[in-house]
Amino acid sequence: MPRTRVRRRTQTPHRRAALAVLAVAAATLVAPAAPATAAAPGERDVTAVLFEWKFDSVAAACTDSLGPAGYGFVQVSPPQEHIQGPQWWTSYQPVSYKIAGRLGDRTAFKRMVDTCHAAGVKVVADAVINHMAAADGTGTGGSSYTKYGYPGIYSGSDMDDCRATISNYQDRGNVQNCELVQLADLDTGEAYVRGRIAGYLNDLLSLGVDGFRIDAAKHMPAADLADIKSRLTNPGAYWKQEAIFGAGEAVGPAEYLGNGDVQEFRYARDLKRVFQNENLAYLKNFGEAWGYMPGGQSGVFVDNHDTERGGDTLSYKNGSAYTLANVFMLAWPYGSPDVHSGYEWTDKDAGPPNGGAVSACYTDGWKCQHAWREISSMVAFRNAARGQAVTHWWDNGGDQIAFGRGSKAYVAINHEGSALTRTFQTSLPAGDYCDVQSGRAITVGGSGQFTATLGAGTAVALHVNARTCSGGTTPPPAASAGASFAVNATTVPGQSVYVTGDRAELGNWNTGGALRLDPAAYPVWKLDVQLPPGTALAYKYVRKDAAGNVTWESGANRTATVPATGKVVLNDTWRG
Repeated sequence: MPRTRVRRRTQTPHRRAALAVLAVAAATLVAPAAPATAAAPGERDVTAVLFEWKFDSVAAACTDSLGPAGYGFVQVSPPQEHIQGPQWWTSYQPVSYKIAGRLGDRTAFKRMVDTCHAAGVKVVADAVINHMAAADGTGTGGSSYTKYGYPGIYSGSDMDDCRATISNYQDRGNVQNCELVQLADLDTGEAYVRGRIAGYLNDLLSLGVDGFRIDAAKHMPAADLADIKSRLTNPGAYWKQEAIFGAGEAVGPAEYLGNGDVQEFRYARDLKRVFQNENLAYLKNFGEAWGYMPGGQSGVFVDNHDTERGGDTLSYKNGSAYTLANVFMLAWPYGSPDVHSGYEWTDKDAGPPNGGAVSACYTDGWKCQHAWREISSMVAFRNAARGQAVTHWWDNGGDQIAFGRGSKAYVAINHEGSALTRTFQTSLPAGDYCDVQSGRAITVGGSGQFTATLGAGTAVALHVNARTCSGGTTPPPAASAGASFAVNATTVPGQSVYVTGDRAELGNWNTGGALRLDPAAYPVWKLDVQLPPGTALAYKYVRKDAAGNVTWESGANRTATVPATGKVVLNDTWRG
């Protein structure tokens, strides 16, 4: 659903989404605070946010990529019954608390939770408890409803008295008692309403859910949420609240720290500004020194489903800046990170491809950012570096930075337009390491130094749990066996880069069946392809334009062999 942002910056996309909601509607007809959780519990604090993924697809990802990569959590989109419609925001308009949304039924949800737990991944559910749907109709689970009338759950007397849309973010009562884009606002001051909400959350807990993201938290008083949390069968369940900072607003995010973690939106906004308009050197003291909430209770992200559409943060459309911002977030010791994993869009209202079914990453528009090598490899980096302070900071005064995490890890980031060759000083033990960004071997000398060349828009990342690039203690791959293609290839507007080869999975040399590579880290185009262990393959890259014209790269066929476990990592340059 559309959310509120910093009022001066983000009300325009917020109101555009509101109009879209209303268009569909017209067409379809104080208890003591619960104990706070200081940070995402456990040694693994990174959450993969699989936005609008079906539960069966989430389960598969837990087994194939999230568990092996070291993610601690997966966040799933709202599971409750909601209004019908293809748009993504229909998931944020509840009509009942049955688990009967487009992403799967109760059985699929329970199966997903159990599968993710078996893979070592905890489950966070996006909980929409501030409001109900905006109009009349029949929900995804067959429930009939009207605005203010949701049979078996709520009636008009359970709603706040203000029936107008929020219009003044300097007025606390207006923010917390009026309607967010005309969605029926629940009166969370009522004991009955609190009980019904707690009943829904307890039902999810009974299915094994480990925690909740509380949607639109700033539109409910913190004391009301504390009361609801105190009614849970597990009041210590992880609790992450969406309370968006707005300068001069009546409701501030820090009010919610007594309940648990709070999402720090300034972090993502500032990363965009620094990566696009300022110098990465400024990030040397990034975090609380910038006026942010305490890092131990802050949820951080580079983008989420709202901000990538609203434009107030970076998104997959920003190429290597986006990738490197995620690398920085996962390397930097502030907050508990969310890695957004969504789908391509041009229409900001567009719902998920195939109704949320993900047959394979990088197909049908699924971006799968959680599985990008540069991002997924940094999850294990973060796990290895946990508890270690920043050491050996270096910067060039511009957009090249490097820093260590004690004696456990070291990262260097080149966000400039030319290559960087440098000898870096670390506190790492001497020996061989695998650069988890590229898959190449790097040796750290007895003095803790190593020399490396970073191409434009790339990074180097070393940690003590990745000492060799094949076998040994290298972290498991982000997906099953296969080939990880990466080719540096410039294109003109309308062109894309593909790979084909002598395997059926690569199109059998037929350019019509060639696989399109992802330009998110342009000029490097990337794609992971699953292939049987031990497969020997020949391949080449081609360019295609919008008219279907094909240009093959020059030279002999390239060759590679898939290892017995994991992927063969191919770092190529287009041959003109």
